[in-house]
Amino acid sequence: MGTFKAVRIDKAEKGTTVALTQFDEADLMEGDVTVRVEWSTVNYKDGLAVTGKAPVVRRFPMIAGIDFAGTVEQSSNPAWKAGDKVVCNGWGMGETHLGAYAEKARVKGDWLVRLPDGISARDAMAIGTAGYTAMLSVLALERHGLTPKDGPIVVTGAAGGVGSVAIAVLSKLGYHVIASTGRASEADYLRKLGAAEVIDRNELSGPAKPLAKERWAGGIDSVGSTTLANLLSMTKYRGAIAACGLAAGMDLPSSVAPFILRGVCLLGIDSVMCPIELRKQAWGRLASDLDHSKLAEITHEINLDGVIEAGAKILAGQVRGRIVVKIQ
Repeated sequence: MGTFKAVRIDKAEKGTTVALTQFDEADLMEGDVTVRVEWSTVNYKDGLAVTGKAPVVRRFPMIAGIDFAGTVEQSSNPAWKAGDKVVCNGWGMGETHLGAYAEKARVKGDWLVRLPDGISARDAMAIGTAGYTAMLSVLALERHGLTPKDGPIVVTGAAGGVGSVAIAVLSKLGYHVIASTGRASEADYLRKLGAAEVIDRNELSGPAKPLAKERWAGGIDSVGSTTLANLLSMTKYRGAIAACGLAAGMDLPSSVAPFILRGVCLLGIDSVMCPIELRKQAWGRLASDLDHSKLAEITHEINLDGVIEAGAKILAGQVRGRIVVKIQ
């Protein structure tokens, strides 16, 4: 047993404190697999945790970080052995279970997904929870029955992590993708990812009508609130919106009109406690349906000592695409 570097969050008299420090391996939580963490990433929820802007963390002390990719060091779980390459997303890491911004993690083997062939540990974290959530959203739209011939798919928060991966995947699958963003300067970036159209988020920011002109067959929304209400009001007959985020708020100032007059479906996407078989399906599809050459377009790299600053930037809307964190 020894110590290792970790981003640690502690309870303070007012709010929380966060620092890159040494953590004692003896204080890791229960689990049947110990992993040498090699790469992590910064998601919106990670930003909330390290800044203390929302009560994401529910035990202290906490190691932040909801994603990791790395190599198994020790295992008493029959599914895993030393040397296996694995990915872990969610399951309460960084919230109720010590998380990923550390050189070691101990978790339940049932939480792990084998790193797919053709995806490096770094690429897996360039995808991360944001990209895995985007893929879960695509799968939900497909289960609803949507295909490219049904019409456009709108993606909100398009320049963020979920949006960037969603656009890249949907465009490769042949969809006409409409990207909604509040950053006009990112239009060229979004078109490089595969967006056919780029619209200003202000088109979706006013009070939603019960029903508005039909504009798209479906959508992937990471914004919530009024944006989601407008998306629903503009969705074509028997279309669907996959809701996976709340950057603008948890409220939904909508009406039942889209549901009972157009048969629109609202598909809820949960990445944290998602069943393991669906996780495996999502990561398998990311290996085949994401153009990995586009990961370079959406990714930049930091070290563990840059996580706290990056968390503040992602909440301020100053991050394009994905941030990968080199742990070792």
